[in-house]
Amino acid sequence: MIINLYNNYEKDIEFDYESILNTIEKGLKEEKEISLILVDIDEIHRMNKEYRGLDRPTDVISFEETDDEDPNYLGDIFVCIEKVYEQSEEYGHSMEREFAFLVIHGILHLSGYDHMTKEDEEKMFKRQNEILNELGYKRG
Repeated sequence: MIINLYNNYEKDIEFDYESILNTIEKGLKEEKEISLILVDIDEIHRMNKEYRGLDRPTDVISFEETDDEDPNYLGDIFVCIEKVYEQSEEYGHSMEREFAFLVIHGILHLSGYDHMTKEDEEKMFKRQNEILNELGYKRG
């Protein structure tokens, strides 16, 4: 996996996100590429409203590449850093695990997984947990 990182978050980030991305790149063996954009809560709120019609912030948004010019490029993933902080505390695990979770969640969306039905959700979450466990980002 090749991850092109764009840090648009203007404050210091309280965890080593680059190390996590290196682990994900090495752990996911497929020859695919994504762009990962780190944003603040105002930006993700704006995007969620504009593209999904939901007037609230979210944690991660994925945009699948629709141009067939490069079949290895999956698309763009936007991760909200404030949501990483908030949700790691809410769910009782590390910021590193939450960040890895959101990146993997976005990659799976770009790879065709979804959670609109109970059956699809079970498949996606099972695969998500397998990857996170393989990479050493266990819950708790």
